[in-house]
Amino acid sequence: MNGIPLITALTFTPLIGAVVLAAMNFQNKELVRRLALGFGIVSLLTAGLVWKLFDPASVELQFVERHAWIPTLGVDYFVGVDGLGLLLVLLTAIVTPMAILVSWKIEKNVSIYFSLVLFLQAGLFGTFTAMNFFHWFIFWELSLVPAFFLIKLWGGPQRSPAATQFFIYTMAGSVAMLLAFLGIYLATGTFDFIRLAELARTGELASALNAKLGWYGLTREQLPLVIFAGVFLGLAVKVPLIPFHTWLPTTYAEAPTATTMLLTGVMSKMGVYGFLRLLLPLFPEQMRMILTPLLWLAVITIIFSASAAFAQKDLKRMLAYSSINHLGYCLLGIFAVAKFTGNDAVLATEKAAALNGVFLQMFNHGLTAATLFMFVGFLEQRSGGLRGLNDFGGLRKIAPVFCGLMGIALFSSLGLPGLNGFVGEFLIFKGVFPLAPWAAGLSVIGLLVTAIFILTVLQRVFNGPLNEKWSNLPDLTLTERALVVAPIVPMFVLGLWPRLVLDVITPTVVRMVEQLRF
Repeated sequence: MNGIPLITALTFTPLIGAVVLAAMNFQNKELVRRLALGFGIVSLLTAGLVWKLFDPASVELQFVERHAWIPTLGVDYFVGVDGLGLLLVLLTAIVTPMAILVSWKIEKNVSIYFSLVLFLQAGLFGTFTAMNFFHWFIFWELSLVPAFFLIKLWGGPQRSPAATQFFIYTMAGSVAMLLAFLGIYLATGTFDFIRLAELARTGELASALNAKLGWYGLTREQLPLVIFAGVFLGLAVKVPLIPFHTWLPTTYAEAPTATTMLLTGVMSKMGVYGFLRLLLPLFPEQMRMILTPLLWLAVITIIFSASAAFAQKDLKRMLAYSSINHLGYCLLGIFAVAKFTGNDAVLATEKAAALNGVFLQMFNHGLTAATLFMFVGFLEQRSGGLRGLNDFGGLRKIAPVFCGLMGIALFSSLGLPGLNGFVGEFLIFKGVFPLAPWAAGLSVIGLLVTAIFILTVLQRVFNGPLNEKWSNLPDLTLTERALVVAPIVPMFVLGLWPRLVLDVITPTVVRMVEQLRF
């Protein structure tokens, strides 16, 4: 299998599907849906094959493909995966078919709709596998365009301002990041992530920036910090980190259900992935220089977003703020890991625990959050678009399967032991407490508030007296039950047997920690 370009096949399968659906513009809507699902399933099978063939004992990039592309600019077609990339590729491959199935009843411009979904999937695959910034940035932006049109054309009543806000915020962040990397390229002559990480580890990156750029009398410490800020802004908007979050609640609320699933399930992980792939390896010194403000930002993101979720009456907006809260734990772990600890073996172990937790949290949150938005979508379909916290009540009496399965997903989001949400959060806090005890202690408040608003949802929507308006509200169909059970089974599996993932990602984590000890 080594001679087969699996990563290229993985990335271009949905891209080919998108082009076919857009170019042919089939009038047979059922055929379009089946073709879209077919391309999604082929991508899932390819991702599963990559997972099966991946060597968990190796710390090196695997399935590497490298070809000269634009030699004069030092641009290569350079792709590959380690434990981090593999995990997010698998997440993308799982969530996209879920989104396609949730969109099965879409009637407006069906060919274009599913073409955009597949374009978005291709952009995500490319982002998680590209190892050259030029190549990586193309796919980073490719994911933005279809998401904009999916919101703009198929979203809710406020879809136009929501799509515009989403586009402006993310484009502004992308421009800042692009300018920063152009500065890095002018200083080093390379876009290669691996090469740049090595230059950063030896201190040559900062030296090159000062030697080749030297903008406006900035000191040796200030110039790399300015470049760091540009990359940081682009990634912080995508996660999003507070105060760069204001685009997200409206976007998630107005986007069609399947698009929201992709936004929260996978696209938000692009920002966290960038922190791990770019900021942490390339700018560890700059992160240490402003470590306390970064930790404060993570703590504020965790507590504020959980409190904002508690204040919401719209279930989609509540889950949107909850998504920010859960990704805040990832950023807390990443920032704490940046702390310089020298060759202290004990603290190196804690860093590894925190990073393992971040990796798991990314995957687990993607799976759980996408499933929760899917449940809200089912509720909207049955209620004529209503999704208010106080619009329902007593649904457990008439839709016990719906309430039971959604309850599992809610408890996973809560971090109940035995479900997947617990393991990642536990490892993050285990690692962060010895590294930044004050930040970890304050962030526990976010866990408490999360428990309060999730239990509030259970009480107001599922329990209490039945609102007679919904006495004939149907329970999940057999097809819908099969669709939601598919992600719920891994919630139990990963909650009870996290080694299924930990054994694959730990070598990558250990290597990252070793590079940060110098």
